[in-house]
Amino acid sequence: MNARIQKLRQQSVSTVPTISIERALLMTEAYQKYQGKVSIPVLRALSFKHLCENKTIVILDGELIVGERGPKPQSAPTYPELCCHTMEDFEIMDQRDKIFFKVSDEAKTIQEEVIIPFWQGKAIRDLIMEQMTPEWHACYEAGIFTEFMEQRSPGHTVCDDKIYHKGMLDFKAEIKEQLARLDYVHDFDAYNKQEELKAMDIACDALIIFARRHAALAREMAAACTDALRKAELFKIAENCEWVPAHAPRTFHEALQMYWFVHLGVITELNTWDAFCPGHLDQHLDPFYQKEVAAGSLTRESAMELLESFWVKFNNQPAPPKVGITLKESATYTDFCNINIGGMKGDGSNGVSEVSYLLLDIIKDMRILQPSTNVQISKKNPDKFVIEAGRVIREGMGFPSVFNHDAVVMELLRQGKSLEDARKGGTSGCVEVGAFGKEAYILTGYFNMVKVLEITLHNGIDPQTGKKIGLETGDARDFKSMDDLMEAFKKQIAYFIDVDIRGNNVIEKMYAQYMPSPFMSVIIEDCITKGKDYNAGGARYNSRYIQFVGLGSITDCFSSIKKHVFDDQSLSMDQLLTVLGADFQGYEKERQIFLNKTPKYGNDDDRADSLIMDMFEIIYELTNGRPTPNGGQYRVEMLPTTCHVYFGSVIGATPDGRKAGVALSEGISPVQGADRCGPTAVIKSAAKLDQLRTGGALLNQKFTPGVLAGETGLEGLKDLIRAYFALDGHHIQFNVVDSKMLQDAQRHPENYHDLIVRVAGYSDYFNNLTRELQDEIIQRTEQTGF
Repeated sequence: MNARIQKLRQQSVSTVPTISIERALLMTEAYQKYQGKVSIPVLRALSFKHLCENKTIVILDGELIVGERGPKPQSAPTYPELCCHTMEDFEIMDQRDKIFFKVSDEAKTIQEEVIIPFWQGKAIRDLIMEQMTPEWHACYEAGIFTEFMEQRSPGHTVCDDKIYHKGMLDFKAEIKEQLARLDYVHDFDAYNKQEELKAMDIACDALIIFARRHAALAREMAAACTDALRKAELFKIAENCEWVPAHAPRTFHEALQMYWFVHLGVITELNTWDAFCPGHLDQHLDPFYQKEVAAGSLTRESAMELLESFWVKFNNQPAPPKVGITLKESATYTDFCNINIGGMKGDGSNGVSEVSYLLLDIIKDMRILQPSTNVQISKKNPDKFVIEAGRVIREGMGFPSVFNHDAVVMELLRQGKSLEDARKGGTSGCVEVGAFGKEAYILTGYFNMVKVLEITLHNGIDPQTGKKIGLETGDARDFKSMDDLMEAFKKQIAYFIDVDIRGNNVIEKMYAQYMPSPFMSVIIEDCITKGKDYNAGGARYNSRYIQFVGLGSITDCFSSIKKHVFDDQSLSMDQLLTVLGADFQGYEKERQIFLNKTPKYGNDDDRADSLIMDMFEIIYELTNGRPTPNGGQYRVEMLPTTCHVYFGSVIGATPDGRKAGVALSEGISPVQGADRCGPTAVIKSAAKLDQLRTGGALLNQKFTPGVLAGETGLEGLKDLIRAYFALDGHHIQFNVVDSKMLQDAQRHPENYHDLIVRVAGYSDYFNNLTRELQDEIIQRTEQTGF
């Protein structure tokens, strides 16, 4: 890092996150001006244009890539059309210890006097809560499932390479052509298409205006600048902003600025769940890099400086504030923009380039939370690439995570994507697969599998509240076999999945009707040609994911019941329920048996691993392929973000020896501390799941730093990754940290401000995590060798 980047980085990591009320105020002005006078797609586009014309813009001292989500770094806007925060919400966000946002008195006044009076009862969150059934509310309140769209809009949108070949003026030409083709006589949907296309056209203009405002500011600053070098840089920034995004970029610098304006457009238009992602950034940038290096207009050092300035821009954008259950399921500032590095190209060849290695150096050098990064490992990639990724991984930040690109391609092919689209696809957010630039793959929420078992064992009653929220599937004391228990569980989980999907389908229609996203639709394939919005099924492919949580925990629960109640008959079901109801108080002997005398998932033990396969088959058969209202299909994936902590908090003691309120397992990782036979046994257990039928499966591993020391350690890591991927594993990521250090960090947080750890599908500062989440990471098995 040179002095410029050090200054920008320090500014980014030291600035206190704040709430900006500006977007909410501008959005309110736009709705007051246009609502009821134009169609809803055009209303959304004109609102976006109003934002781009009027939001505060800033060019920071020394930066080379320009544009901020808010009026300054670490300033988060609110989205009242999605979630109109209460004054209590503002107070909580301002005062909470973790993931706080400071709120000014002025912002509070505007919220109370302007925003709430206009938006309360009209925001999507209010409409969702009003439209959901009593059964849905009961499940939501009990922690059976969460709902991503409650406070944020559909996300997991990833860029392909089209924005490096086309500018907004090119997209406007395509839109004009489609408008001219509309057939108002035979196509009864022609008017709706017309309004959507008009909205897309306005959205293109809006982003051009936004960029040219930056160009004007840069020229104004250049005129007043006395430093010759900075003056030249400001003129260059002005030139870039006048050219992109109106036109396709011509240079490496313009390519980065082009992406960044598009990124800001997406996250300004709506608050997507998981920010817009650059996709295969190394592959997109490599042609610009190679051309300019050959011409002598770019060096590796100057490219690195531009990229590091680009990196800071991501870190300046905290995820907008979440409250309530949405905060519990994703308690982080991270906005989950995940850059893919490596993998293969659309023609199936090796996708690793010099830019790939440059990006790995950037990750190691910058040591900041955002953007998230991953390496896509294919058989086509050289071992050198895996080794170099390992050098970064052993730095202990949890970056980059590691994906099996060959498996990702097979997963996408199973979902019906073309071979080229599958190869050009990858992963975003935490672990989700999608066809980049061509798919709306939307996460609907997390699903608590272990809670369903608890309700099954109590004949449809939630023992934490005494409320009947499930089916009457029989008194568990009357079950004569595992088959009886499994049949009751299947009925319960089928019921809860149906309740969840019924709610999801209503919410999907609501977003299509009330919250179109015309700008995002411009850059996603087929929305223009169909004249249909991204949120209405306009993308070439449409998937909806349900994220199942606690797979390791529920497997070990069933394993314990099978062994101790039905096979060995060492205690009855009535005794088991008594022990669990007491939270093991007075029954420590039974708890130790559950913990230490039970086959556990993660040890290459078929007695347990066969049960996790059964669990997967149940959720797969009940979910995969079910249609959505806008032409999509439901898919299965396994990841928790931080929801495994929240879900554990609403469950009593469980048959695996877990006490009431303790976090569940995360992803497809074993229960914390249950995997005792080393990492090879873990990957063999995990690989027994048919991960190619998922849309993502998260596997965490924790190593002591000494395991990865030297070249021998890197070779061992490379071999472990290659072995897991040869077994069709989807994903693996690593915490390289000493638990004793984490315990010391809990006691003395003032000494560990920069300590970064891997949580689930993202990394975070250890000090930003709740005590419960810190404990969960400490309790994960610490592997001391391969």
